[in-house]
Amino acid sequence: MAVRRVRRIVRKIDPWTVLKVSIVLNAIGALIFVLGTWVVWSMSLQRGIPDRFVEIFESLTLTFVPDGELYFRVVVMFAIVGAIVMTGVMTLGAVMYNLISDMVGGIEITVLEETYNPTQAAAPVRVAPAARRPAASGNGAGAAGGTAKQEDPVAVPQAKSG
Repeated sequence: MAVRRVRRIVRKIDPWTVLKVSIVLNAIGALIFVLGTWVVWSMSLQRGIPDRFVEIFESLTLTFVPDGELYFRVVVMFAIVGAIVMTGVMTLGAVMYNLISDMVGGIEITVLEETYNPTQAAAPVRVAPAARRPAASGNGAGAAGGTAKQEDPVAVPQAKSG
């Protein structure tokens, strides 16, 4: 297997594509964040950790009331706002890259390209077209049953039998 180095230059990034991909990725990230927070909160409730915090704050004469529903609303709002902001930042980054790459020419990347048959990849083989023969039947039709066609102007030498 032969490997050759190929230079590629990234000059443009489509902002619409970045917007679509970043919406999906940020929505998935926000969902993972919300579900992860819910799992951690559920596990901490089972272990009694919020009650321990209440005891610690009461000993310091501070008031602390663990309200899971309020915390969950805050986490969901934070995830939604974060996803929207990150989507905007990614799309703005694509637009900024396009403006900057117009001035400097883009990013050059060297890629290794693998070829499985080095002889075929190095020099393509040309095959000469097959010569057409007139039909042997007396109706003037070609071998496929259609009308007879004229022969190509390029003649292919054939072996003589003798």
